[in-house]
Amino acid sequence: MNAFGRLFRISIVGESHGPAVGVVIDGVPAGLPLSADDFAVDIERRKGGLQKGTTPRKEDDFPLFQTGLFNGHATGAPMTIFFENKNTRSGDYEKQRAVPRPGHADMVAHQKFGGYEDFRGGGHFSGRLTVGLVAAGVVAKKILGDISVKASILEIGGEPDIEKGLQKAIDAKDSIGGIVECRVSGLPAGMGEPFFDSVESLLAHAVFAIPAIRGVEFGSGFAAARMFGVEHNDAIENVSGKTRTNHAGGVVGGITNGNELVFRIAVKPTSSTPKEQLTLNWETGQQEEFSVKGRHDLCIALRVPVVLEAVTAAVLADLLLQVNAVPRVWKS
Repeated sequence: MNAFGRLFRISIVGESHGPAVGVVIDGVPAGLPLSADDFAVDIERRKGGLQKGTTPRKEDDFPLFQTGLFNGHATGAPMTIFFENKNTRSGDYEKQRAVPRPGHADMVAHQKFGGYEDFRGGGHFSGRLTVGLVAAGVVAKKILGDISVKASILEIGGEPDIEKGLQKAIDAKDSIGGIVECRVSGLPAGMGEPFFDSVESLLAHAVFAIPAIRGVEFGSGFAAARMFGVEHNDAIENVSGKTRTNHAGGVVGGITNGNELVFRIAVKPTSSTPKEQLTLNWETGQQEEFSVKGRHDLCIALRVPVVLEAVTAAVLADLLLQVNAVPRVWKS
């Protein structure tokens, strides 16, 4: 399915080299003020070609509102936002008809959709579609108000120095991965449900909608497996639930405890690499050497922070709407 959420529900549409990509958002409170200007900063942060290590493919990415917005305010109907694809070079992918790229979804897409899938630029599986996630995140952040959602890169290729990490990939003539951390402050205690709808479960579900994500950890994460209980437990300091440490990452029993929500994600190296690799040729049935052509990110992790903020904000906005912490008709 291409939809996520209960009340604040987002559906991702489009393909990398189709006419447009975008998002349909259900549950936007009627009366929420919104304009194209609200999207400028986050859309710009996601763009390629603006920093070292990102794809040279550049798109205008101006939000085109099709439904759900009237006179500068959300109408309460589903909001549809499109972003045109203008800078495509589909010829770069012609060989892909017979040769699926290692690490990409070419093979599984072909198996699932029987060859009818749009393979150009990864089609519906492309990171290009994250512009729709970012757009939904802009709306969600407005709903969150004073709740702050901030993501940043912790390391690239194991290096806290981003430039040093990128240089490793440049020297190797290969792609490289990274770790991105998200911190949310201002969350009230009590959000989330035990077990299947825990805050961690919902965030992890949304996070894995971001292409190239291979892992997620909350608070001290996997390091908790090497700690003693008394070391990992967070001492409660007052009736608000504030704790001296935050090994839990702001969530206990699946429910927010009023402390900062902290989690990290692992981003794999970009699957498109100029290095020669072995893959299967569907037409010959034989393996052959293959090198990916086209315009690609050296390190996709560089563009992930704003996308991570977006899906996080979408999950939290949905939770706030579920407990009626946000009215269905916006109060300015």
